[in-house]
Amino acid sequence: MTAAAHSQAAVAASRPLDLGRQIAVIAATCFMLVAAAVGTGALGGTPVQDLQGGALDSDGSLLAPARPAFSIWSAIYLLLIAYTVWQALPGQRSDRRQRALGWWIAATAVLNGLWLVAAQYATLPVTVLAIFALLAALAATFQRTVAVPAERAVDAILIDGATGLHLGWVSLASVANTAAWLTDAGLDVAAPAVWGIGVLVVVAAIGVAIPVASGGRFAPGLALAWGLVWLAVGRLTGDPASVPIGVAALVVAAIVLVVPVVMMVRRREVRP
Repeated sequence: MTAAAHSQAAVAASRPLDLGRQIAVIAATCFMLVAAAVGTGALGGTPVQDLQGGALDSDGSLLAPARPAFSIWSAIYLLLIAYTVWQALPGQRSDRRQRALGWWIAATAVLNGLWLVAAQYATLPVTVLAIFALLAALAATFQRTVAVPAERAVDAILIDGATGLHLGWVSLASVANTAAWLTDAGLDVAAPAVWGIGVLVVVAAIGVAIPVASGGRFAPGLALAWGLVWLAVGRLTGDPASVPIGVAALVVAAIVLVVPVVMMVRRREVRP
């Protein structure tokens, strides 16, 4: 069957809800991008690092990554834009995987934008609720990418890759956001470095559990490792300084990056 014939067959097999899903993904992505433009100050809003009295900046807590870490959003947004264009094609309208994942990806885009709105106009506790809602939606979406596996490279890149990077980064961002809130609220603990390392141990457990549960998916670990390296840079070269947390972040970054790679290599070795 030619590409044109396949596209025509897909449109013929589609349901009204399929077109609604495509439109919803486009609308959700547009909302996310507008919110991101406001969040960076491009449309007149206050840049995120200056919001909430600077609590969300790289020096807002001991678990905040250095500013260059946030450039990962460019990769995530580009993949989501590419996905939005691709899923809008007639040939994707009745695709089984689009039906399983399209609405969920739209929800993650909306929640992504809502976090930026909360950061601009609400309080730090509200941003914590918003980012954990986004994390839950991303976890559910990622689980569905595993349950309905990709059969094409474009699927793996634009759905699995984008969702995996988004999940990995937001997993760490949730920790940083919560730490920023608690620090801003004046929480005083006897041994902050010990508490910080304890949180990073939990991050390591999550970073290992994701590839184990998903058959070696490495995109979440890649995003986690990226953020952890910049967290280490922030603690080793900036304020607030903490050599123990910086070193622990580097160790955890290596763990969450190596585990899925080892799993992938072993899986290839056992194939006949």
